[in-house]
Amino acid sequence: FGTDFATRDGTGVRDYIHVTDLAAAHVDALDLLIADPAENHTMNAGYGRGFSVLEVLDAVDRVTNRTIDRKLEGRRAGDPDELISDNRAILAALPWRPKNDDLDQIVRDALAWERKLAER
Repeated sequence: FGTDFATRDGTGVRDYIHVTDLAAAHVDALDLLIADPAENHTMNAGYGRGFSVLEVLDAVDRVTNRTIDRKLEGRRAGDPDELISDNRAILAALPWRPKNDDLDQIVRDALAWERKLAER
């Protein structure tokens, strides 16, 4: 996953968002569109801060009480060091506020969903 990024731990940083926060942002955006259909809005839904790949893997370790094997390789061509959303527009235009920005909770809920799907 690359360890030569110009980031705090050398791995890529991304603005991961909990699916319920993303869904809530879409609901609020639809309400705005219904209220003002002639207006065009462009907004980024995110937390405005990111987590590194290693931080995500560490969170998975904590949530599962296991250590995930890490395979350190070179970065993929074209991968930027960081991708962090600029959420100022959405915070200004909508009542939406993220509520689930704890990384361990994001991982815990994603894992619970995947386990539920696996039971089918």
